[in-house]
Amino acid sequence: MDRSNSVNNRREPYTSNEYEHTTNGTKKITTQQELLHQQDDESIQSIERIFESKEVPSWQSQLTLRAFFVSLILGILFTFIVMKLNLTTGIIPSLNVSAGLLGFFFVKTWTKFLEKSGVLKQPFTRQENTVIQTCVVATSGIAFSGGFGSYLFGMSEVVAKQSTEANAADNVKNPSLGWMISFLFVVSFLGLFSVVPLRKIMIIDFKLIYPSGTATAHLINSFHTPQGAKLARKQVKALGKFFSFSFLWGFFQWFFTAGDGCGFVNFPTFGLKAYENKFYFDFSATYVGVGMICPYLINISLLVGGILSWGIMWPLIQDRKGHWYPADQSPSSLHGIQGYRVFIAIAMILGDGLYNFIKVLGRTLYGIYCQFREKRAGSVLPVGVRASPTDPSLSYDDLIRTELFLKDQIPTWVAIAGYVTIAIVSTITLPHIFHQLKWYYIIVIYIFAPVLAFCNAYGCGLTDWSLASTYGKLAIFTIGAWAGSAHGGVLAGLAACGVMMNIVSTASDLTQDFKTGYMTLASPRSMFISQIIGTAMGCVISPCVFWLFYKAFHDLGVPGSEYPAPYALVYRNMSILGVEGFSALPKNCLTLCYVFFLGAIAINAVRDAVGKDKAKYIPLPMAMAIPFYLGSYFAIDMCLGSLILFIWTKINKAKADAFGPAVASGLICGDGIWTLPSSILALSGVNPPICMKFLSRKNNIKVDKFMKP
Repeated sequence: MDRSNSVNNRREPYTSNEYEHTTNGTKKITTQQELLHQQDDESIQSIERIFESKEVPSWQSQLTLRAFFVSLILGILFTFIVMKLNLTTGIIPSLNVSAGLLGFFFVKTWTKFLEKSGVLKQPFTRQENTVIQTCVVATSGIAFSGGFGSYLFGMSEVVAKQSTEANAADNVKNPSLGWMISFLFVVSFLGLFSVVPLRKIMIIDFKLIYPSGTATAHLINSFHTPQGAKLARKQVKALGKFFSFSFLWGFFQWFFTAGDGCGFVNFPTFGLKAYENKFYFDFSATYVGVGMICPYLINISLLVGGILSWGIMWPLIQDRKGHWYPADQSPSSLHGIQGYRVFIAIAMILGDGLYNFIKVLGRTLYGIYCQFREKRAGSVLPVGVRASPTDPSLSYDDLIRTELFLKDQIPTWVAIAGYVTIAIVSTITLPHIFHQLKWYYIIVIYIFAPVLAFCNAYGCGLTDWSLASTYGKLAIFTIGAWAGSAHGGVLAGLAACGVMMNIVSTASDLTQDFKTGYMTLASPRSMFISQIIGTAMGCVISPCVFWLFYKAFHDLGVPGSEYPAPYALVYRNMSILGVEGFSALPKNCLTLCYVFFLGAIAINAVRDAVGKDKAKYIPLPMAMAIPFYLGSYFAIDMCLGSLILFIWTKINKAKADAFGPAVASGLICGDGIWTLPSSILALSGVNPPICMKFLSRKNNIKVDKFMKP
């Protein structure tokens, strides 16, 4: 699932799912990578032979009431977490490990209690576990693709006021629960129907890897072995400990935040001068946990970007105040230093996105060409319910999985009818929500959307890289320029971005889930229905959670606040660029944008040219761009998380691999769920009692003199 406008365009495969087993009385921890290598060895018993004695339930039996109840609870939990990450930095790690782990724990506890009571009617299976996983990811995924931290909030008056261009009433639409829920319901299901007819091509014929979907399947399969269940219980216990710590730490910090700039989050760890330039540790358990999950390279890239921008570039540009931009400009004005921060970051994001778009699209087209070139002459496109010829080279696992995957088909006419029906409804509905988005813009999007959804799903299967936000930016520029500045082009571009992002994001998510279902023997029908139910839940839960943030925190979206929503301003300014061109940029900003745009492309080209072994030492431009606008404080948190995991790995690699993701998930979940009671306290008018603030010696003397009678 595409979970970030930045580094999370990539869904990182899991590297920490283990079996724990005993050999000659000695415990051995086997990491998921070792298991994957072992499964290639034909002397090792196959996964499906382990489960051979267990009957595979029908697709209706896989869709249980308890599965959707647990999915609802976990969906709300993860929506709060994703929403908080969206509104702070926009970096969202893969939470599938914690979703799978908690789903297994809750239902296993439930069934064990019923079993002891003698009223258990249906045991907990890996297929039901897969249904929960799919539903939870679909629910929380709407918190990202819904644009609450990007295009949707970028329409608001709060964000529009930060720019002097295109902030007329025709280009502003403030959030409201009614239209947000309606918008998500009419655009979030199209992507699901667009790829259903091609599921067999993706999974069976092309045998695409889908690394995240494959890793999720191994995680779920491992839970349902005796050894895996034992390890899962230990992982849940570790997650619970750090969840409690993180939640209580958030509660403790709240007492010291009675005013602006108060609390541990504003602790000048490296001195006041470094604090002014956004270099400090803000004691965020969330981002320490995120750092433990994200690869080392991403965390280092963030820190390098922060040093390059806030440590070198911005101080140098500020020295040109009065020459490059007016000396009396507000620090938050896009005609001043803020303009350089925002637009150079946009240039790097677009350069990185363009390079990866061309690379993934090229690999996709070449892969399709190779697949069809190898097919026998006269063969037809294997769409829908046609069965593939039996390949004698298939392993026992693949034979069983292919047979069951093709058993419960989703008729092609259902997919086509569903897509056309929803497209007609949304073409009629969307212009009533956004009058700037004309019906013919929507039809053009829906004509091209299935092709782009297929390309994104196929590319995701090859590279694990979803380009949903890149396709969204493409819609911003094309539809925004078509509409023009005189007809609300900025808002039309942002709305078109939302339509496109939702289609291509859900399409790649569903194909990932089909891969997971294929490897756990979950029916494609149960996967599809679970994705639809999860998406429907998300269309209600995500707007409600965002509305809670919006009403509880009155400075939401303001730079420097607790929830600055940085990508809302970035997306809005992309739309302004698409409509009005470069007239809004300060002096020399366009030149610097060209340099960093080309630099992002060049760095990516060098990374691909030198090979994987050397590329791991070259920073990622997309990750480097994020601190250009935000600062380095969260990068320091994340690097600390990486350092903890690195030291832990050196001391005891087996335990670090086994429990690292559980500890990280506990830190993220505890701090994330604290936002719920903190929002309720803010709405109730309950304020913290203490303000802890740090002053220089000079200012402290002034305060003392003022306070003394």
